[in-house]
Amino acid sequence: MNQDYKARIGALIHHSRLQRGMTQQQLARALSTSQSAITRIEKGGQNISLEMLARISDVLASEIVTLNQAGTLNFRVNGGKPLSGALEVKTSKNAAVGALCASLLNRGTTVLKRMPKIEEVYRLLEVLQSIGVQAKRLNDRGDLQIKPPRRFNLSGINHEAARKTRSVIMLMGPLMHLSRQFNLPYAGGCKLGERTVRPHLFALEEFGLQVTTRGGWYECSSKPKAPGKIVMYESSDTASENALMAAALTPGKTEITMASSNYMVQDMCYFLEKLGVKIEGVGSHRMTVHGLSKPPAADIEYCPSEDPIEAMTFLSIAGVTNSPLVIKRAPLDFLELELLKLRKMGMRVDAGRPYLARNGRTRLVDLTCHKHDGLVALEDKIEAHPFPGLNMDNLPYFVPLAAAARGRTLIHDPFYENRAIYFTELSKLGANVSLIDIHRVHVDGPTKWRAGEVICPPALRPAVLILIGMLAANGVSVLRNVYSINRGYEDLASRLNQLGAEVEAFHDI
Repeated sequence: MNQDYKARIGALIHHSRLQRGMTQQQLARALSTSQSAITRIEKGGQNISLEMLARISDVLASEIVTLNQAGTLNFRVNGGKPLSGALEVKTSKNAAVGALCASLLNRGTTVLKRMPKIEEVYRLLEVLQSIGVQAKRLNDRGDLQIKPPRRFNLSGINHEAARKTRSVIMLMGPLMHLSRQFNLPYAGGCKLGERTVRPHLFALEEFGLQVTTRGGWYECSSKPKAPGKIVMYESSDTASENALMAAALTPGKTEITMASSNYMVQDMCYFLEKLGVKIEGVGSHRMTVHGLSKPPAADIEYCPSEDPIEAMTFLSIAGVTNSPLVIKRAPLDFLELELLKLRKMGMRVDAGRPYLARNGRTRLVDLTCHKHDGLVALEDKIEAHPFPGLNMDNLPYFVPLAAAARGRTLIHDPFYENRAIYFTELSKLGANVSLIDIHRVHVDGPTKWRAGEVICPPALRPAVLILIGMLAANGVSVLRNVYSINRGYEDLASRLNQLGAEVEAFHDI
């Protein structure tokens, strides 16, 4: 274990400990070691055995390092192949999990149409089923039927599934109206540094939810009240969704200011409107929710809109591999700034006439990507902002594009402490990506991509960046442990193969 990796592992342990609200002394006591040893570990100054890493992961309820095990799914990529053809963008992961959480507010039957067949949805379904929800897939299109129980079995929650998804924290908003006392496991998902839950807790405490953290669990006590107005601590997507769900069953008017207006938040509003909740200001940072006095008992259908992040993924693939692709059903309103920057970099992308998504609200277009004459780096930095800025989950896909472009690009990822570190993994495929600090990298191009073998970063978007580099590199590459990718992408390998790629999924023996 070299010094760089010891420091990175130490930083992950440090952030996980802080997120769990533990002191170094408490962690040391749980591990039967000294506080000075914890200090050395977090500073990257001490060798750590695999046994110690496993013990730390158990105490912090956070898998610090993932090692390949028998049965792990991997990708073998024969790169450098010309790609062409058309594909449709799938339903948004983030809108889908939001709708699943919001379905708990409905005492009737909810049918969620075209739900993505991805690990994040599977894990959340396991959580819901463990507390008594009946969930049944109706057809091959992914339509799901959701029926709540008369009484939720919150003590039986599947904590193993819950710890693999960040989405579990969005159960707080609906459950606070359904139970006075309940516990939820710490949220999991991508390993991207300290992703604070304070915006959720500060918003929900205004509605009467008190949360304490103890031993890897959120202990929740609910005495619902009507705040009248709340100001979001951050313009967080998921925290705004939690506030909307809490407001939906809070009688009277609740004004939510400084809220996110991003795509999944708008989809959440459209779903709540199906339940009879009136919401003013959808798509803005100030919304007024006219809450219901009791849970509705409505039989409804809803289809979340398509995923702008998946659309950006294929835009990045088209640009990096210089491939003529048609990307159908792309959500235009959440890609306009990205498309402008891509065109300024030299990509040739045409947008067709807008039409409505199946939710009847979101505007879609078909995008046609033509072969380009070479990409050029933008003179200005590329950085993420809350919507309507460049989407924080679209930002990573500019890294391989910048690596393919002529010149130097500064990429600034302000929302996650550790994600920029994972961008440097592209260096294993020949890219010149230099870490400036935990939020910024310099990318120098153009890159002469080369094949390689890489273990998937434990984060969804950075994992896909490696796959994009492998598609551009001549020769055979291996991407190991692709669970992170399957959390957010449905059947990605076969969809790429339909465009002319050669991506083989295989399991370790």
